[in-house]
Amino acid sequence: MVIFVLALATALIAVWLVLMGRVSQEDWIAAAYCRVFDNLTAIDKLLIKNKKKTEKLSQYRGIAALAMRFFPRTDDEKKIKKLEQYNKDLQNGNMGSVNVFIMPGYVLQREYEVISKSGIHKTIRAHSYELYGKKHADYIAKHLLAKLLSYPIIGVAAILIIGAVTIVIAATAGTAIVGIGTLIILVLTYTVYDELSDLVKKRRNAISKQFPNVVSKLALLVTSGMIMDRAWKETAYSQEPELYREMRKTSEELDNLVSPEAAYSNFINRCNTKETAKLASAIMQNLSKGNAEIGKLLKDMAREAWQERRHMAKRDAEKANSKLMIPTMMLLLAILAMLMVPIAMNFSGF
Repeated sequence: MVIFVLALATALIAVWLVLMGRVSQEDWIAAAYCRVFDNLTAIDKLLIKNKKKTEKLSQYRGIAALAMRFFPRTDDEKKIKKLEQYNKDLQNGNMGSVNVFIMPGYVLQREYEVISKSGIHKTIRAHSYELYGKKHADYIAKHLLAKLLSYPIIGVAAILIIGAVTIVIAATAGTAIVGIGTLIILVLTYTVYDELSDLVKKRRNAISKQFPNVVSKLALLVTSGMIMDRAWKETAYSQEPELYREMRKTSEELDNLVSPEAAYSNFINRCNTKETAKLASAIMQNLSKGNAEIGKLLKDMAREAWQERRHMAKRDAEKANSKLMIPTMMLLLAILAMLMVPIAMNFSGF
């Protein structure tokens, strides 16, 4: 048993080392690109966080404002500088911050075309397109698939080695470590894909919830006499959430002389919800009919969107009630136990 486990672990490590030896400059560049992108995303989040803190502090007046000066401000400037330094190093060819453990996954994708054409790669790329845009989708998809391919190899090998050592001491415990540990590694690897799917679902839900406000504002601006392009831009730059950011991208494309059909088609692909698809399709179909027709369509769409929003709120409330059922029952059982135990003890005393 021990020999078999060690042999399997050795084989996996050998495979990983062979693949590491075949890593090309192209693979390192792709991995570095994703690392730089992750750092830039982290920097943007930290800047937004600091902006919100500054706005919150600016609301204090008088004694409260004076008191807030004595509290340390965590503006995350050190983290931002550190991430910026990592990006400079990567751009200068220093790959020290790149995750070495995922590099075999890049090799497998490059040498076996069937992996790049698989259904899971297409799904990951489609999700990456929604979350990160067309420019970064290919790199992000390749990076995530590299994790899915690499982590099981090195992770299972490590578990097998630990299990083999444990089997020598306690056979049952070692076997359990091998079985359960391998299962945990596979589950953790799957969470990389599941997390991406979860982000896409949350983003679509957020866009659907923001849609009624967006279409209502568009309807108001268009029916008041504003042309569609101007109304779209005014709405896009009015707030910061996901749907508004996607509208800004479409507005920028229109300003850069991208055809309306292409710009709104890209908007549909990025948002990937039935509401935004219906909105963009209506705008494209009515570009030549004038604001009167578009205004009526937007009013009807706004009314339907608010009705759907109310239905969604009811469904969310029902889900919340069902989730609260189990803790409520547990609390009820605990209360019953607290009441019944003293009564039972009193009866037993007679």
